[in-house]
Amino acid sequence: MSRLTGAGEQRGAEVIDEQGDTVPLPVVPPDDHPPQPLVRKLPPAFGPIVKKVALGLAICLVAGAGYAGLRQIADAPADPNSPVAQPPQTSTTPDEAAEGVRRAVAGEAVLQKMADAVENDNRTEFLATIDPRAAEFRAAARTIFANLTNLPIGSFTLRYVSDDTGALTPDRQAELGGSESWLAQVEVSWQLAGYDTKPAREMLPVTFVSRDGTTFAASFSERFVAGQRRPIWTLGPIDVAKSEHSLVISLGSESDAKTYLSVADRAAESVSEVWGKTNWRQKVIVYLPAKQAQMEAILGAAPNTYTQIAAVTMAELDTPQVGAPVRIVANPKLFEELGKQGRRIVLTHETTHVASTATASPVPLWLAEGFADYVAFTAVPVQDESAAKELFKAIRAGDVPATLPTTQSFAASAKDLPQAYESAWLACRLIAEREGQSKLVKFYRAVHASKSSTGLADAFKSVLDMTEAEFVVEWQKYLKRLAGV
Repeated sequence: MSRLTGAGEQRGAEVIDEQGDTVPLPVVPPDDHPPQPLVRKLPPAFGPIVKKVALGLAICLVAGAGYAGLRQIADAPADPNSPVAQPPQTSTTPDEAAEGVRRAVAGEAVLQKMADAVENDNRTEFLATIDPRAAEFRAAARTIFANLTNLPIGSFTLRYVSDDTGALTPDRQAELGGSESWLAQVEVSWQLAGYDTKPAREMLPVTFVSRDGTTFAASFSERFVAGQRRPIWTLGPIDVAKSEHSLVISLGSESDAKTYLSVADRAAESVSEVWGKTNWRQKVIVYLPAKQAQMEAILGAAPNTYTQIAAVTMAELDTPQVGAPVRIVANPKLFEELGKQGRRIVLTHETTHVASTATASPVPLWLAEGFADYVAFTAVPVQDESAAKELFKAIRAGDVPATLPTTQSFAASAKDLPQAYESAWLACRLIAEREGQSKLVKFYRAVHASKSSTGLADAFKSVLDMTEAEFVVEWQKYLKRLAGV
C-alpha cells in the first residue's frame, strides 16, 4: 500500500528529479491540526515547482507502503455501516430443507445461463436472465456484460453458495413483487487470459425474484456485508488498455487507462532489473477507479479509509494460494498529483510486491517493505538525508533502533511508523551494499521459500553468513554512520 498517512504525514523528503535537482517536501501539521493537502495548486508561474513537489511527494507515498488481500490490513477497517456477515438461515424441517434446495436449483440455473452467455458473448441471453421489472439493474447489467466482454476473460463462473430467507425486508419484497424473492451469496470467479494463473474469486450478493414461473436476477449489489469486496466490473463502465507488461482497467476514461501503461511498463522493467526476468510473469494489472469510494469498494473497506492512500496491492482471492491473482488498486486523484515520476516510484514499489508475491509470503514486513522501497528508490534515486529524515533525527537524539522493525511497527497508528519504513529500507540497502544486490534478492527468496518457523534465521546464516543479532549490530553502525553520529 502506498499512502500519505503514517510516515508520509510526519516527514518531509527530497527526491532527485530528472534534471538532478532536489526538492523538499512541505511539512505536514501534526494530528491535532486540521489536515492540509500536501500538494497545493499554485498560480501558473509556479507550475515547474508543483511538478517537482509532486515528484518528491512520492517518497511519502512509498514510505507507508504495504499490501492487502490475503493478509489483514490494520488500518483498512470494513464499513461499519454495512451489515455484519451472519450464517445463512438453515432449514429446521424437511419442508424447509426442500424449499432451500428448490431455491438453490432455481438460482443456480439462472447463474449458469449468465455464465454461458458471457462465455458465448451473447448479450441477449445474458439480459434474458435479468428481471424485466428491475429497470435500474437492467441498465447496470448491460454495463456489466459490456465490461466482461471488454476484459480478456479466460474463464467465468458463478456458483450458488447459500441463501438467507430473512435478508430481504418486507418492503423490499413488496417492491420486487413476484411470487417469491430472496437473497443468495454467489461465488464469482474470473480469470484474465494471459495474466492470471488462477481465477480471481469473490462473493457476490445476488437477489432473485420469481414471477410467472420464471426466476430472474434482480440485483448484484444488495446487502454487501462488512469487508465484502466488489468486482471492479460491477462498479461502472470500464476501459481496458494493454501493453507488453501491463493491463490497466479503468473506471474513468480510456485515455486514463492508456496514460498509465507506459508508467506501469517501466515499473515492471525496473523490478525485473533487480528481481530478475525469469522469476515472475512480468505482468502487472492496475485497477484505476475513478473515485476513492470505488477504490474502497474494490478493497471492501469503510468509506474514507483510503483518502490519503495512493495505491494498494491486493490478492483477489479469499484463501492463500500460490499464483493468486494480484492487482494494484490505485487512487487516481493522488496519482495525478504526483506526476509521471512520482507514479513511477509508487508503481515500482507496488509492482515489487506483485513480483515477490508479497500478499502470500511468510517474509516479515520489514523485509517485504524494505525490499520494495529498495527497488523503487533504485529506479528513482533518493537522497538519504531526506528519505530517512525522521530516522536520522531519532538517531541523532540518541534513539538508535534496538531491533529490526516488528510487525506492530508498521501499524498505521504506530508512533514511530516513519522510522520503521526508513530503517527497513536501509536494512535492505545495507545487505545490497555489503553482499551485492543479487545476495539481497537471494536472501529475500530464501525467507520466502522457507517452510520453517526459523526461515529468517536460517537465511541470515546460509545466505549472509551471520546471525540476525550480528546483522543488527552492523545495521546500527551503518545507520549511525549515515546519520553522522
